[in-house]
Amino acid sequence: MSDLDAFQARIGYTFRDSSLLRLALTHPSVVAESNGPREHNQRLEFLGDAVLQLSMSATLYTGHPVSDEGVLTKARARLVNETALAERARALDLGVHLVLSRGEVANGGRDRPSILADAFEALLGAIYLDGGFEAARAFVLREFAEWLADFEGDSAADNPKGELQELLQARSTEPTEYRLLHADGPDHDRVFECAVWHAGVELGRGTGRSKKAAETAAARAALAKALG
Repeated sequence: MSDLDAFQARIGYTFRDSSLLRLALTHPSVVAESNGPREHNQRLEFLGDAVLQLSMSATLYTGHPVSDEGVLTKARARLVNETALAERARALDLGVHLVLSRGEVANGGRDRPSILADAFEALLGAIYLDGGFEAARAFVLREFAEWLADFEGDSAADNPKGELQELLQARSTEPTEYRLLHADGPDHDRVFECAVWHAGVELGRGTGRSKKAAETAAARAALAKALG
């Protein structure tokens, strides 16, 4: 299996036109080192940014019908930014496959957040051109599944973990502890159960599609008991 074959298996998408994948991985810095004109990934980055914004906007809109525009906008900004995209790129080992100039490689370009974020968007643009919007959206949903699940339990409009912490700090300086109780199901569809403890007492339990979402649900349950 070639490096690009392994990479496609990692991202969960196989290109019909492999030249699109190679283009998505080609950084503009290589143009200066080529003997003639050479394409790079900036145009695909432009396209991928639009596909990402639409995918996230549609997912948040349909998934949270009672959230207003401000909440949805903040949630999208939290999910779609350079730091978040670079983190997803690192999870895919995207930097290893980038075609960079010797100078960029020497200066740590394979792990530079701006380069990784741009390449992630370029990859998404390439998937869109190769397989259409549904293929691109499916890729986005896979890559951001945990963060989207976390938003389901902790919207930008509230912060149960923060509220619980403030409530408990008014009573005691002892820290709040979240414990993972169970994680069931296959890797692509896991369900987590967490409990929140304080001063040796379990205050609440919750489940979610990510550990963060389960912790948030546990905090919400603890708040309901404390304030109910």
